[in-house]
Amino acid sequence: MTVVAEDTRTATQDLPEKALAPWHVRVAAFSVDVLAGLAVATTMALVSLALPPYRVWWWVCMVVCALVILAVLVNRLLLPTVTGWSLGRAQFGIAVARRDGKETSPWWLLLRDLAHLIDTAALLVGWFWPLWDSQRRTFADMLLRTEVLRVVPHERAEKVRKWTAVALAVAALLCLGGAGVGYGVVYARAQATDRTRAEISTQGPKIVAQMLTYDPKNLKDDFARALNLTTDRYRKNLAAQQEVVQKGHPVINEYWGSTNSVLEATPNSATMLLFLQGRRGEGPDTRYITASVRVKFLKSDEGHWLVDDLTVLAKPKPAGEGK
Repeated sequence: MTVVAEDTRTATQDLPEKALAPWHVRVAAFSVDVLAGLAVATTMALVSLALPPYRVWWWVCMVVCALVILAVLVNRLLLPTVTGWSLGRAQFGIAVARRDGKETSPWWLLLRDLAHLIDTAALLVGWFWPLWDSQRRTFADMLLRTEVLRVVPHERAEKVRKWTAVALAVAALLCLGGAGVGYGVVYARAQATDRTRAEISTQGPKIVAQMLTYDPKNLKDDFARALNLTTDRYRKNLAAQQEVVQKGHPVINEYWGSTNSVLEATPNSATMLLFLQGRRGEGPDTRYITASVRVKFLKSDEGHWLVDDLTVLAKPKPAGEGK
């Protein structure tokens, strides 16, 4: 009678004798298993720090970061106990084994990875210790009594290579995507905001001066021009002020910007503090006046800056008054 026994040997037992994995092979496997995911998580974390918190892109970065960390943990800790391999170890034909021969559980692998913090804290010396250690151990291996062995190549080597290539390609794309979000949302926005500040510093005082300047001889045209310099929201307020002027005894009212400061700016809006000088009336009745206003600007769909609100902080008064 012939008895057929099921082959239950592990990959490490298929070798004629224990073969310790070279340091450079361990580094290559670690790069696939950890460093690729770490690069993505770090990229997303750094980009999120530069984004407005709790906005859409901030949440996207946080979710991607969490998913990548979860994928690294599953590949690094769970897959070796289910399939016998992590992706990087399968690619390079190595496996982690306990020196006492017991099963390597996910919790043991987690403790080993946490113990790698000792390798890092020791000025990275622990990571290079296998180069001269006779048993090629890191400090984590010494503490947890584990070793990394050469094993029989994965039976689906071709698929492992494809999975590895896909994982690395996805990691690279996510890093590029994170960099793109950082550029588009942060850097490009900062550049646009700087352009806003420059444009408002130059155009803002002129717009306000044109809006507030009028001559009774051309009152209708001057008021129409002023209304065209405002948004729909502020146009009603300005029209009401113009109606009061028309019902009174309008005189020449001319302003020009003196000093200004841009208080806030975004790519499509800005708030300016503006000190105005001007004159009211003509001939012997001319008075030179000053005023301080806070003005909010919005950019129109055509790219023109319009006044969205104007608040008088100091009403017009004769120049030099209060000195």
